[in-house]
Amino acid sequence: MAVTDIDERPARRRAVVRVLGDLIFPPVCLHCGELCEGSILRHLCARCTGLLTLVQPPHCTTCGHPYYGEVEGERICPHCEGLRPVFGEGRTLTLYQGGAQDLVQELKYHRGLFVLEDMAQLLRQHGGLLAYVRGAVLVPVPLHPRKERERTYNQSALWAEVMAREAGGDTRVEGLLQRMVDTESQTTFDRATRRERLKNAFAPASGAAINPDSHYLLVDDVFTTGSTLNACAHALRAAGALNVDVVTFGHG
Repeated sequence: MAVTDIDERPARRRAVVRVLGDLIFPPVCLHCGELCEGSILRHLCARCTGLLTLVQPPHCTTCGHPYYGEVEGERICPHCEGLRPVFGEGRTLTLYQGGAQDLVQELKYHRGLFVLEDMAQLLRQHGGLLAYVRGAVLVPVPLHPRKERERTYNQSALWAEVMAREAGGDTRVEGLLQRMVDTESQTTFDRATRRERLKNAFAPASGAAINPDSHYLLVDDVFTTGSTLNACAHALRAAGALNVDVVTFGHG
């Protein structure tokens, strides 16, 4: 028997187990609760998948939010107004609404690691974003150690690993930052308050080696005001990184 035949056995077994499991317990849509038959995703039905917005040009080059309608000349993105970014470009895969929001929340708050396969499938549909991350050093936004112990993982790091695997080449994930301040959730605060609360919240991780010639991509699950990503970019630049951009799964 060829080596390749032996190597494929575990994957085939997993595929058979998954098919049998789906026959007994058909997966239902995280957003609407309907069966996911005929969908390219396992955990969003075809209708909810069809309502997702995979962001394509034209879009804001700072945060990645799409522009709608006719675009001519310079255009100020309302999502970035007042941000004063210290990173270069920003891209996002999808808008943080509908089924995309359910995928992130299932991963972030309910330990739904199973949604990572759907996030990977959506990434495969977006060749532009794959090209954007390919060859970069992906730096996840870190959680405070207390929060990571509670959650048992960092969802941004898992998303970064998905992108590195799908992009291939020498794309890699490096945990170059640490969170020094255990802040509460920032979701209810405006940009100015977030910026103030995140001062000195991030620092280079112990032993982090920064190469000025490398392209660093800060990775987070959602771009909201950009304050967290900007604080991380400050820390990377202070450590010697010259080429710092950002990428997120969703924009909300």
